[in-house]
Amino acid sequence: MRKILIPTDFSENAINAINYAVALFKYDICEFYFMHAYQDDIYADEALLANESLERITMLIGKKSEEQLKNTLSLTAGRSHNPRHTYHIIASNNLLVDEANKIVDEQNIDIIVMGTRGKTNDRNLTFGSHTLQVLKYVQCPVLAIPENYRYTKPNHILFPTDYMIPYKRRELKLLCEIAVPYRAVIDMLYISKSNTLSLRQKDNKAFIEGELCKNNINFKIENSKHIINAIYKHIKENGTDLLVMVNTRHSFLEHFLFQSTIDELSLNLDIPFLALQNMRRN
Repeated sequence: MRKILIPTDFSENAINAINYAVALFKYDICEFYFMHAYQDDIYADEALLANESLERITMLIGKKSEEQLKNTLSLTAGRSHNPRHTYHIIASNNLLVDEANKIVDEQNIDIIVMGTRGKTNDRNLTFGSHTLQVLKYVQCPVLAIPENYRYTKPNHILFPTDYMIPYKRRELKLLCEIAVPYRAVIDMLYISKSNTLSLRQKDNKAFIEGELCKNNINFKIENSKHIINAIYKHIKENGTDLLVMVNTRHSFLEHFLFQSTIDELSLNLDIPFLALQNMRRN
């Protein structure tokens, strides 16, 4: 059974991410956890804080959160009609990252799915602040769905890698199981000025090949020193439906996630993005 956490702020982007997740995992037995962490909402309305007690505001916002989650569940279940899917709601007076990490640990979540942007929807950013927080700090794979992206079967997956990371079996298994039902092709793209792999890189490449043995894999080399441009070019030229990268200490993804804005590096993603967090979990 696959366990999927979907944080929501009830925006159109969040609803779109829910619809994508339900469609993507339509072949799987799944438990979906719709979660709204509303602690920030309590302090957002200064006028309300001036006229009501903190206790009453907390109660009102908590009640509204639960009602919105119930409505989200009802709409999703009504559209899906999938007997292999079950749904849970979690309204929490907590911060998004803290609550997400808590649920990931308690429920042994396999993947988090969320929109790239939320209510604020700053079009100058590829990822909104909440999505960035989850990508950076929550110890679980994260699938981010762009605004207005309509579900498309992930037939062509791009996985850029330098083969330096000792990959986690659980996360490669997740990628394998996403790809298999759609007979997706996975392009493993090594971007380098050299075609030669070290022994360490060869070992990691062999591990990937073994774990993704059920999949159709193309091992490609792009001779370039401009990693972002090479990734973007490959996406556009090959009809890529899903970009996969690993976020671990000193990885390329970690580097650009901690820039002031991803868009400074010109990666304006308009396809779903799966970040494998490469964390130690059972």
